[in-house]
Amino acid sequence: MSNAGTGTTIDDALTLLRRYGPEFGEMRLANHGPMAAEALLTLNRAPEMIPWAESYAPRLEDRPRSSNPIDADAWRDALGQSHRVADWTAFFEAELARGSYQTVVESWIPRLLPGLAAAAAHGVIRVAHAVRSLDAGVSAPRTQELADGFGYWAASYFELPGTPSDRVRAPSAALAEIPRVELSNRDGSITARLKELGSHPRFQSGLEAAGPGDDASAFLSDLTATMARVYLANSAHGTTYDIAFIHAVTGPSAVRLLAPHLDAATTQVALRYAWQVAAGIYAAYSDTPYGADSSSPTAPGREIDDIIDRAVATGDEHAIKFTEACLREHSIAPDPALLAAADLVAERLAPK
Repeated sequence: MSNAGTGTTIDDALTLLRRYGPEFGEMRLANHGPMAAEALLTLNRAPEMIPWAESYAPRLEDRPRSSNPIDADAWRDALGQSHRVADWTAFFEAELARGSYQTVVESWIPRLLPGLAAAAAHGVIRVAHAVRSLDAGVSAPRTQELADGFGYWAASYFELPGTPSDRVRAPSAALAEIPRVELSNRDGSITARLKELGSHPRFQSGLEAAGPGDDASAFLSDLTATMARVYLANSAHGTTYDIAFIHAVTGPSAVRLLAPHLDAATTQVALRYAWQVAAGIYAAYSDTPYGADSSSPTAPGREIDDIIDRAVATGDEHAIKFTEACLREHSIAPDPALLAAADLVAERLAPK
């Protein structure tokens, strides 16, 4: 999968979507426009990108305006203040005007990692898609998109309870030790349900069950494939579950896109928080204990292009992003669960 040589660049979609803010609607859903457009380009579906963005845009809301600049000496005090998302975006616009995008990524990712769960991991996912675009070539629209992604991450910042441990153990061996928590807010947003985990100390202690070793790529491969299996085991429970477990794959997979810009120590920290977020989603949503279904998923009998076409045909932003992440992870460490999950999401999120 590559976005090279398509004749259409992500700049076209980003320019079209530039006027819109990071959330919309009564539920304050995340604006997936720039992320899904970039995923379409990466999936070699450039001709679909602008039509898709044009069809997606009408549901969005206008970009808010900055009115209260972030104090550079007291920025921590403004973390998690969602009403200041425009102020945070302006702050990162100024940061990017002073230095390269690589410098800003290297400086700010470590500061924001403890809040990787922000907006159900949409902050880190949006930043990662923007960084991948910039890695392919710097432009004003791509730089602006990175400012938007960082601004959203900082404004929606919150930290899950517990501290990821220094233990070295694969997620696939550890997930069964994460307790599934009965929450009072069963119908709330992903973020609302994750925040409720703060009152469950068993979840906090369960985080000590896993942690990365020296092979960051192998840890991410194990984590994403494990969460793809969780998705397959829970997908019959409803669309809300689809969306939640999609983020348990796309959130950690976003860390892979950022890792080339991080030093070894920061990458280790990022992997631990990626595990924390995935474990949190499992604890808050899984109705099926991990390992209870002993059957191994079977790869679908479809070509990769057919899986991509099915995802694109749904028109669903989550299906597009999830398919791109699953296929990218599968290309690095082949696993039938990733292909099966990418194939199933087109069925689950197809228009009814």
